[in-house]
Amino acid sequence: MGATKRRLKQDLAAALRAKDETAKTNIRMMMGAITVEEVAGDSARELSDAEELAVITREMRKRREASAIYAEAGRAELAEKEAAEADFLAAYLPAPLTEDELAALVDEAVADLGHAPTMKDMGALVKAVGARADGRAEGKQIAALVRAKLG
Repeated sequence: MGATKRRLKQDLAAALRAKDETAKTNIRMMMGAITVEEVAGDSARELSDAEELAVITREMRKRREASAIYAEAGRAELAEKEAAEADFLAAYLPAPLTEDELAALVDEAVADLGHAPTMKDMGALVKAVGARADGRAEGKQIAALVRAKLG
């Protein structure tokens, strides 16, 4: 069992004791998403810590997108609910990289290319920076910085 799942189980027990419905619901949702990922495919397997964090990141992104859609549709109460869930999920993720730290990773990836980068190198650069960011930055943000660097 990964460290994230172990932490979720401990937090669920604490939420049950404290009768914290919001925390209980969100933690069960995260544990369910991790379980679905564990049993997906040909055979059940245990997820690594990185895979568990990837599942939580994906769930957080879903909540943020849903919040934006609800806000556009004029459903403020649902947008707030989804945003609150996304914020709760974010507490289980490592701190995101700052803009400067991410720019430094982009510069390192460009330097590692060994030649002047072109737009043809964008995919490789985004992938390299994403691997170095280790889930601490969104792909959209990485792609924007790489695109700006390439001109």
